[in-house]
Amino acid sequence: MEGFIRLANPHDGAALVEIYAPYVRDEAVSFEVEVPSAAEFSRRIETISGQYPYLVYAVGDEIAGYAYASKHRERAAYCYDADLSIYVSPKYHGTGAAQKLYGCLLELLKALGYYNVYAALTVPNEKSRRFHEKCGFSLIGSFHRTGYKFGRWYDVAWFEKAINHAEAPGPVRSISGLPDEELEEILKRYY
Repeated sequence: MEGFIRLANPHDGAALVEIYAPYVRDEAVSFEVEVPSAAEFSRRIETISGQYPYLVYAVGDEIAGYAYASKHRERAAYCYDADLSIYVSPKYHGTGAAQKLYGCLLELLKALGYYNVYAALTVPNEKSRRFHEKCGFSLIGSFHRTGYKFGRWYDVAWFEKAINHAEAPGPVRSISGLPDEELEEILKRYY
């Protein structure tokens, strides 16, 4: 599968919500209970991508999947941590799109000065668990009966991965603060 990774933009909202919708409507992968509108999704892309990488994997003119980072917690000392999310169209499961998206996202976050990344997975979700473990994440714990959807309670398992570590970390940069040449070099590694 020949594809490429680029930064998402608000114009991608309709395509991304199309990928996301089945995870809301048909599964407990997302704890949203109503599919957001394309306009709402575009707003989310714009808001998140002001600070964090928000990536799409495109095959020709079609978006196969997307991944992004977001704030982990509010307090200032958490500024070196980020939460990750990834959604791939079922048509592109097993093609390597997810590995390329996560690999690129993790490399960008490391370049920006982030140190720890976290992923929350609804339980059960064996496929996602295996994927995160393959990407070097470790299970750190679970929130029990924390989300109610489709008439039942779900647990959420939390996974973590250290991507940097130093005694005295430097400042964290926003994605817009990464020089264009460095951004392009990282993106090209995941074609």
